[in-house]
Amino acid sequence: MLLSALTSGAEAAFFSLSEQELERCKSSKRHAEQRVYELLQNPRQLLTTILILNNGINVAIITLFAYVAWQLFGTATLPAGAMALCMLLGTFFIVFFGEVLPKVYVQKQRLPLACRMTGVLDKLKLLVRPLSWLLIFINEHIERKYIIRGYNHTIEELHHSLDVALINADTSPEERKILRGVVNFGAISVKQIMRPRMDIIAFNTAMTLPELMPEIVKWGYSRVPVYSESTDQIEGILYVKDLLPHLSKGADFKWQQLVRPPFFVPENKRIADLFQDFKDKHVHMAIVVNEYGSTIGLLTLEDIVEEIVGEINDEFDDDDDIIYSQLDENTFIFDGKTSLHDFCKITEVPFDIFDEVKGENETVAGLMLVLFSKIPRVGDTTQHGRFHFTIESADTKRVKRVKINVASKKEQYHKVG
Repeated sequence: MLLSALTSGAEAAFFSLSEQELERCKSSKRHAEQRVYELLQNPRQLLTTILILNNGINVAIITLFAYVAWQLFGTATLPAGAMALCMLLGTFFIVFFGEVLPKVYVQKQRLPLACRMTGVLDKLKLLVRPLSWLLIFINEHIERKYIIRGYNHTIEELHHSLDVALINADTSPEERKILRGVVNFGAISVKQIMRPRMDIIAFNTAMTLPELMPEIVKWGYSRVPVYSESTDQIEGILYVKDLLPHLSKGADFKWQQLVRPPFFVPENKRIADLFQDFKDKHVHMAIVVNEYGSTIGLLTLEDIVEEIVGEINDEFDDDDDIIYSQLDENTFIFDGKTSLHDFCKITEVPFDIFDEVKGENETVAGLMLVLFSKIPRVGDTTQHGRFHFTIESADTKRVKRVKINVASKKEQYHKVG
């Protein structure tokens, strides 16, 4: 019972430590406190070890109670009531003395108890490592196969509930888009909404200040990436406001010294996490890289905010930035470089609707190449699900514009109602 209380108390002690106590352990010179911090760097393995020990002890207690009952009443004629009473008493002792009391007591002594248990856990961790590894492997397999799928299923349910709720609701199109943006926010990856590499405006570090200024005026951006040889080698971000005190200086001025360090993010990072990074690091721009470290895109804080509130146009935006036009309720003409994420957002269809066919492509033009299995010509048509595609403009290398008719799903919503 004492061993059960110790393991239960250790579980409560380790996993109820405050941020201040963890920082103290991290910077402490005491070996025990340093081990507390090190053990919590792999919380899943630590918790698995404690649970294996605790459950093994509890099973031993129940077995001991059953053995005592057999000794008292005889193994051949053991009454069912006596066995049930032994199990009930065993359960009471385990819950009260092995779970409740230690977890209540440990709240005031959690760090000292955690320090005392580090040595024991270090030794027992080696003993239960095979079983611990097996349980962790099974848990990770279940998470990959079922938990993520369950999350996606929940998102689909939220979409469906939202669509049904908005059919007869007195809401404007802008309000509906904001609600859908909130639902989708946690599931959108950086790659889905980034500006692709071919559309990035960047300045070469070999330029002089007189050569640089016309480019700044031409593009009108307040922050611009700076590269050395190619955009695969982004050296930093130039803030145009940093140049203001030096506008009168000549070609000898080393404007490169004003460049700030770049913030790199992987393509599969969720924008909800990136949004938090932007706030923590006080930056507004991230360079997106793939698994090989090559630059594949760029993302700004404004891009993330637009996923919820819609497009934000200022006095510097013009009509050339419009990536689509709407002919009627269900017919659109999209620029080929429009991302599939933007297409789904504009047409109000699920973001994963093309996942089975798009492959690695993230643009409307890329989707056309997959559906046609070639570079299509003007006038070519194809069908996928409730989408009808007609090539409006193309050349021998790429698709420029596509007319897309999206069949309405209103009848399906009315059936659900």
